[in-house]
Amino acid sequence: MTTSAQPDPSRVSLLALDCDGVLTDGTIGYDGHGVERKFFHIHDGFAIRAWMREGGSVVVVTGRHSPALCVRMAELGVKEVHENVPDKNAKLQEIIAAHELMPDQVAFMGDDLPDLPAFAACGFALAPANAAPEVRERAHFVTANSGGAGAVREAIEHLMRSTGRWSQVLARFDDQADRN
Repeated sequence: MTTSAQPDPSRVSLLALDCDGVLTDGTIGYDGHGVERKFFHIHDGFAIRAWMREGGSVVVVTGRHSPALCVRMAELGVKEVHENVPDKNAKLQEIIAAHELMPDQVAFMGDDLPDLPAFAACGFALAPANAAPEVRERAHFVTANSGGAGAVREAIEHLMRSTGRWSQVLARFDDQADRN
C-alpha cells in the first residue's frame, strides 16, 4: 500500500531499520531469569541478506538494547547496530554523513511515534501494517504484513523491484531449480 507523495525508491542504497515492531512483532518477553526473548521472521532475514548481496547496506537504529538483536544481526552480517538511541533523526543524519550519502539514498522503517523524526532524516519512509496510524500516514510505503511477520521482506522487495534487483534474486533460484 502506498501513501503520501512518492519519492524515488530506486535511489535507496541504505536501509535503516528500527527493531521492536519492525524486525519483531513488538512483543518483549522475559524468561524466569529476566533474559529477554525476541523472535525474528526468517523471510526478513533472507531479504536482508539478498539486499546486501545486491549491494545495499543495512543499519539498525533502535531506542533499546537487546542482546538477541545483536546476535541476529551478526548472524545476518549486519555490522552496524545502533542501540539506546534517544534521537533517531540525529543518529540517521550521522549515519548518512558517515556513509557519504544523500538523504534520498536512505530509507528508514519504523512503527511508532519515536520513529517519526527519523522519517525526516531520510528520503524514503517505510512502515509495517501494524504501525501507529500517524506513522502509516507519513510513510511513503506501508507493507501489508505486520512487523515481525515479514514486513521487512516486503519493504526490501518493494525497494529492489524499483530497480529490477529483485528479479536478479529470483533468477538465481530459478537457475538453481533449472539445474536440478
